[in-house]
Amino acid sequence: MTLKRLAATLGVAALLAGSVYGLGPGSATASSHREAPLIAADPAVDNTDLYAFVSPERPGYLTFIANWQPFEEPNGGPNFFPFATDATYLIKVDNDGDARPDAVFRWKFQNIDKRGNSTFLYNNGPVTSLDDENLLFRQTYTLESSFNGEPFKTRAQGVPVAPSQVGRASMPDYGTLRDQATRTLPGGWKTFAGQADDPFFLDLQVFDLLYGGDLSETGTDTLAGYNVNTIALQVPFSDVALRGDAARNPVVGIWTTTERDRIRAADGSSSGGGKVQVSRLGNPLVNEVVVPAGLKDTFNATPPERDAKIPALVKRVTNPEVPQLLQQIYQIPAPATPRNDLVEIFLTGITTKAGGPIKADLNSQLNNADVRAGKFQPSEQLRLNLSVPVAGQPNRLGVLGGDLQGFPNGRRLTDDVVDIELQALVGAAQTGKLVDALATGDGVDANNTGFGDRFPYLALPNAVAVNTSSSPAASAPPVGAGLPDASQSGGIAAPAANLAAAESTDSWMTKPVAYATGATGFGALILALGLFAFMRRRRRPRVVADPDQTLPM
Repeated sequence: MTLKRLAATLGVAALLAGSVYGLGPGSATASSHREAPLIAADPAVDNTDLYAFVSPERPGYLTFIANWQPFEEPNGGPNFFPFATDATYLIKVDNDGDARPDAVFRWKFQNIDKRGNSTFLYNNGPVTSLDDENLLFRQTYTLESSFNGEPFKTRAQGVPVAPSQVGRASMPDYGTLRDQATRTLPGGWKTFAGQADDPFFLDLQVFDLLYGGDLSETGTDTLAGYNVNTIALQVPFSDVALRGDAARNPVVGIWTTTERDRIRAADGSSSGGGKVQVSRLGNPLVNEVVVPAGLKDTFNATPPERDAKIPALVKRVTNPEVPQLLQQIYQIPAPATPRNDLVEIFLTGITTKAGGPIKADLNSQLNNADVRAGKFQPSEQLRLNLSVPVAGQPNRLGVLGGDLQGFPNGRRLTDDVVDIELQALVGAAQTGKLVDALATGDGVDANNTGFGDRFPYLALPNAVAVNTSSSPAASAPPVGAGLPDASQSGGIAAPAANLAAAESTDSWMTKPVAYATGATGFGALILALGLFAFMRRRRRPRVVADPDQTLPM
């Protein structure tokens, strides 16, 4: 089947989102932000989102972007938001469909804390480089990999982490810090770890009777202004494809996990006992609205090979809750159950080889030529077909918009998973027709800040408090160079400069949100004294080495 015909065949039908993923987060969650009781109390290891896509500017390479620690308020000092040093962060890839990882990438973080008992400050002057003496707290990491069950090999160690964005006075050119933390490793790998703007976009008024009962409460990006901790990795197809052959075996399944020591002391220190999985994330919104409350912690601790063996989980796929709520509030008929189309989309990938109702082949490992079908195990993963060409003009609705490279075939930063899912919830995945009543979705069609067209693609972290007033001055970029390129030359969309203009050209970009800071009374006095101290310590920025250097093995 040709790609053109596949697009026509799938239409709305080939949507992974659907009732499998529901409408999304609660009033304090988004995608996988604080989605389960236990992980909500441990934000440093809470997976928020996973993205996987063919690198638009680098043919033959796959990019993973995994985020942790939701709702990072830019003014969240004095400790800000480090990665946990007693945890392990992992990205896993299944290329043969047995629901077990064939490639594992593992990150471990270390602290370098020079503060001691002398100060509470994260930095005591402007920070112009990652080795700046004014940066009193910093982190490094070790990256390891394992393929086909072999022992882990160290790929890089002592790699610097881009710090939390303290503010524009402290870090006037954060783009330079981002560039210095982006490294190239042997084998062509690129790696980055550090803070970034939260790329997920949606309106969280969904829980007020599903946007007010009449879709009147939409159009505000609830996550605008918040940051996350990001791990990004770019590797060649041959490192993750079955038998190293992406031409014969182009489909991979991806998920992220976080592990902590099984035994931890009351003060938070580790006490051994081996590692245990505490967070898991593949597709967006799964644990939020598919998994019932009583199974959320269990899902976070469960490996994919057990998914199909949990009857309560499978039932939530075949008979999802959210379409029933839409029927009650909007009188939009819920699709008939069981939802066998969602079983195919959710647990097997889209394929004609599993006996499902969607007669197309897109992103199941069963489509790989060298897969042993008898070992295939249905499981929840973010599946991606590496052979689908990069879209010259990406459509925010992914497969729904006829763009087979988009969600649910992997997930790009610009894919509007909430709007895709809203339509599938009311049966569009079966009828192939959009429901007019939900045509505008949540009214948030893009991130409030544009993405770059080169690795690691993400917007720089926000530096201004979320709860401050809008101001043109606050929307200006930080002083200096290094901002990610917001052009679309690499297939990544930039934000609209004007909302009316965006609407007139049928763009899906939203108007950037700006913020301003202020201080009064005693706070203003402290700010003035602090700025005076910073100016006293300000000096000429030093020359740094090529940030893209290869690290020693």
